[in-house]
Amino acid sequence: MTSPRLATFSPNGSTRYGLVTDGGIIDLSARFKQDYPTLREAIAAGALAKLAEAGAGQKPDYPLEAITWLPPIPSPEKIICIGVNYPDRNAEYKDGSDMPKYPSMFMRTPRSFVGHNTPLVRPRASNQLDYEGEVVVVIGKPGRHIAEARALDHIAAVTLSNEGTIRDWVRHAKFNVTQGKNFDSTGSLGPWLVPYTGEAQIADIRLTTKVNGEIRQDDRTSRMMFGFRYIISYISTFTTLVPGDVIVTGTPTGAGARFDPPRYLKPGDVIEVEAEGIGLLRNGVVDEQP
Repeated sequence: MTSPRLATFSPNGSTRYGLVTDGGIIDLSARFKQDYPTLREAIAAGALAKLAEAGAGQKPDYPLEAITWLPPIPSPEKIICIGVNYPDRNAEYKDGSDMPKYPSMFMRTPRSFVGHNTPLVRPRASNQLDYEGEVVVVIGKPGRHIAEARALDHIAAVTLSNEGTIRDWVRHAKFNVTQGKNFDSTGSLGPWLVPYTGEAQIADIRLTTKVNGEIRQDDRTSRMMFGFRYIISYISTFTTLVPGDVIVTGTPTGAGARFDPPRYLKPGDVIEVEAEGIGLLRNGVVDEQP
């Protein structure tokens, strides 16, 4: 049985949300927008299951080819990204370092992400646009100083990210990667939210990234150096997690920068990030227009 899939989308310039089926999308925002203006409020109310149930068996309002997919959470308070979280990825740096004691992390802006089937934009400032396929958890219950034993109780849903990066711009300063991680429309989130059902849903799933049909990244979440429980607990030590917060949990080895010579993305490329039980996030690439 397919898990419910809840998406934010635009059929005609307006922002709506609904239940995705193979035959189209059922518009739930028309019915529930007063209570839940966006999926972020639905998450805060613990209402994802209610929405999925309300849409079950309904006739789609829009065919999938008639909509523009948007990142599932509009204007999240925080998008927190974990760096170097797979063992082979740590080895890629070739600096002789052991597994780090604590996770590397950085923040991204909502504007740096597009939705499913919307092209990533290679900026005028650099041709070093790279891909990073990642599993994403979305926070549903607020918390601070969350114990690892209870951390997964704070997840509302899971989705995917292509955490696109401008490689030469992550080296513009000595201690940060912020610039290279926040160019407009260089990453993607989606295509939808899959409500979280328990640890087995994410503990050991295959995550792959393909570029033009060629597998470039292939690993399993069970191999993450810092697991989902630890990440949530650790982040909550320094900031209060709130419903709708997005945590992008790290990418496997195989990004374009690590090839010799590097294999950066170019206009016309198609990147597909896929994870078992979550779905497939697809994006093309275009050049930034003047």
